[in-house]
Amino acid sequence: MLVVDQISEPLGWYFAGFVDGEGSFNLSFRRRADCKLPWKVSLCLNVSQKDRSILAQLQGILGCGTIRYKSDEVWFFEVNDLRSIRENVIPFFDRFRFLSAKKKRDFAIFRRMATLMAEGAHLRQEGVAELLKLRRKMNDGGKRKYDEQEILAAFGETESSETIRQTSGASGLPRMI
Repeated sequence: MLVVDQISEPLGWYFAGFVDGEGSFNLSFRRRADCKLPWKVSLCLNVSQKDRSILAQLQGILGCGTIRYKSDEVWFFEVNDLRSIRENVIPFFDRFRFLSAKKKRDFAIFRRMATLMAEGAHLRQEGVAELLKLRRKMNDGGKRKYDEQEILAAFGETESSETIRQTSGASGLPRMI
């Protein structure tokens, strides 16, 4: 767990300002055929930059995250595991707050989403609906790969296929109930 009191104030405020201008908080959905649930739901802090060294310093300060080469000489820093977000990212930005109203708003929503996910909201259709409602308010709507109806509809498909599986006989064909 990050000990924010051990981070020098000038460095902490520098990186808070850096992420305020260059970073974003997101909630993403990835299709998962290999899991019980139709989606892998992830919170993510990400920052893109041509200078890898500044991202490496941010990674060092937060004590988590990965850096990868994206394209066109752009590097990508991201933290997308819930534990690191709750134990490192949120305490850092609770201590070193943002100045812009937009980033303050997005971070408050992000923090709320992290709490909901820690409670398992992302594992239930109702919880996912609540997360999607919050996501609409972040990043001025942002562009999305999957729309909300598609995400929520997949939960119904999972339930239907699970019902078929549970009512199938040894032959794998549905039993008449």
